Amino acid sequence: MTVGSDIPAKTADSDFANDNRQAATIGDAARDYLNRLRGGDMGSLPAILGLVVLFGVFTTLHDRFLTTYNMANLVIQASSIIVLAMGIVFVLLLGEIDLSAGVAGGASATIIALVMIDYDWPWWAATIAGIAAGAVIGFVIGSLVSFLGIPSFVVTLAFFLALQAVPLKLIGSGGSLRFDDSVLRGLSIKNIPVTAGWIAAGLIVVGFAALSLWRYRSRSARGLVHQPLALVVIQIVVLAAIVLGLTALLSANRAPNPNLFEISGIPRVLPVVIALLLFWTFVLTRTRFGRHLYAVGGNAEAARRAGINVTRIKISAFMICTGMAAISGLLSASYTGKVSPGSGGGNVLLYAVAAAVIGGTSLFGGRGRAMDAVIGGLVIATIPNGLGLLNQAAYINFVVTGGVLLLAASVDAISRRRRSAAGV
Repeated sequence: MTVGSDIPAKTADSDFANDNRQAATIGDAARDYLNRLRGGDMGSLPAILGLVVLFGVFTTLHDRFLTTYNMANLVIQASSIIVLAMGIVFVLLLGEIDLSAGVAGGASATIIALVMIDYDWPWWAATIAGIAAGAVIGFVIGSLVSFLGIPSFVVTLAFFLALQAVPLKLIGSGGSLRFDDSVLRGLSIKNIPVTAGWIAAGLIVVGFAALSLWRYRSRSARGLVHQPLALVVIQIVVLAAIVLGLTALLSANRAPNPNLFEISGIPRVLPVVIALLLFWTFVLTRTRFGRHLYAVGGNAEAARRAGINVTRIKISAFMICTGMAAISGLLSASYTGKVSPGSGGGNVLLYAVAAAVIGGTSLFGGRGRAMDAVIGGLVIATIPNGLGLLNQAAYINFVVTGGVLLLAASVDAISRRRRSAAGV
């Protein structure tokens, strides 16, 4: 078998494999989608429906939920969860788990703050150092899992306990480090100019349209499987409506007292999340590494026999996970304005795993997308945001979030059973 082309049949379960489905008309595409739903391939549909329900309920119960001010807050609150969940997706695709990702992000953020304060490093150098520290943690974890065969649950549980000592040692019990660099802190408290936001939105829409139409023309000219042109146009229109609508919403003045001052523009953190989403989506769907990752997650032994370096793939996945955890820790510190010994602890990891699973990533490996983290992260962030506006007790948040996660895991298990029954 040739590496990169003859990958195990199990990758038919992956979202990458969906690119090979062809439908001549919109009707054919709709029937194909319905058949996939009946076969258990539900993707992110449950999470999207859940998000719609949450928005509907909170909008009905509180008139400030859909205000531009609250929507901007929701974007900022969800950003660190989404970024961490993106990293978790890579590990879950292998059927593994990383329990240390949250505290790895906290330790990395502590390093970033420390080198800026004590050694006067510029923000970009400190950020690189923090992400590098996160990647090193992932390299060690991946090596222990791959070379020694220790279950990832055990290895990452040990790192979960050990890494909490890093900020405790560097900061001290009860202490904290200021995270007030104008660039890094500005990711959460500042916005990009309205004009720049509209330009960026236009470039995203035009770029997506050009890429989609070029891909359609290229594949149809070579006689390869492709979507019907009408469906491609619909996808472009939907994306344009979402991007331009969100830009219009966030470009409006959302200050509590608009007569005294103005708050407008897209939060700076949003372009960071979008850039990471586009990059990792490209990696998963358009690179050999992405194909091999799905293959290993679907059937590691078959992937090994196909010539795929399973050890390298596993180590790389853990490095990506903890590197993204470092960025998540940075965004969390940007939001709070500080790092402390508890940074990255508590329920941070649980929320990120929940976001990935709720978004549609399978706990059994082989199925998932970077977009799952975005959808699931929005669901996770919407629950405390809406309940906070309703002044509900803190325990309600945990109950609702746990129930949503259990429902998502049940959907995943049922979908997997239906796919197996259908022979997919």
